[in-house]
Amino acid sequence: MAYRLFEGKDHASSYLKYRISPSDHLIQKVLDFLEKRKGGPYELAVDVGCGSGQGTVLLAKHFSSVVGTDISPAQLELALQHAKEPNVTYRQSVAEELALADSSVDLMTSMSSFHWFDRPRFLKEAHRVLKPRGCLALLNYTIEMELSYADCSSQALNDACKEFYEALKPYRSPHLGANSIELYREAYNSIPYPDKEWQECVWVKRPMPLSSYMGFVESFSSYQRLLREDPLKAARLSQDIRQKLMSIMRVTSEDTEVLVAVKYFYLLACKPDEV
Repeated sequence: MAYRLFEGKDHASSYLKYRISPSDHLIQKVLDFLEKRKGGPYELAVDVGCGSGQGTVLLAKHFSSVVGTDISPAQLELALQHAKEPNVTYRQSVAEELALADSSVDLMTSMSSFHWFDRPRFLKEAHRVLKPRGCLALLNYTIEMELSYADCSSQALNDACKEFYEALKPYRSPHLGANSIELYREAYNSIPYPDKEWQECVWVKRPMPLSSYMGFVESFSSYQRLLREDPLKAARLSQDIRQKLMSIMRVTSEDTEVLVAVKYFYLLACKPDEV
């Protein structure tokens, strides 16, 4: 079965505000893989589990048409409110049953959502809709981010971050296992395409206010579950970590900018020419 999360309006708003999109470098890795296998021009890209569209829009300038799909009306409502690219559209759809023609898609992406799908069914659906030589790109990042700040102990900062992550582990979905990277590695091994690529460690560094880092972690499903089950405990945890980080940084404002390193991994696969 697929898992339905991130659907409430408050969570969707938090997702839009704090979730990061893949870097230009990562998107270029995907496009380079596609270019070497298929070559342009490209007609259609589909971003499955698109959420509020942060990653979807990054494809707009490379394709005649881009479609973002998601199961959540609240997420799609926000995507539509912020839609600016005329060639990007959004549809409500489950990941495993896409209203797309056979062999019609040049590139299918899923950015930080594949782990929630019925993975075998989704991979069969991806095979159905991809053109021969069309490509599948599954990207995600781990929750274990690393912070740095000038004139400050990175060890102390990241010990506080690890305390945050450890406190959230009991609220992590059992579906994800100890680390969602294993679900992607399993998918990589199960895809029968001979032409595929696996990369499990790409660090992307982004400056952001400390408040945005906190909001980012709080947008994860584990924190949201804690928030639903025990709002006071969630609030105390968040406030304790904020205060520890500001104390280590010797600052008084959570608007202070920190450098956040995010660890990405990805799977790329090219559908063979059909015989």
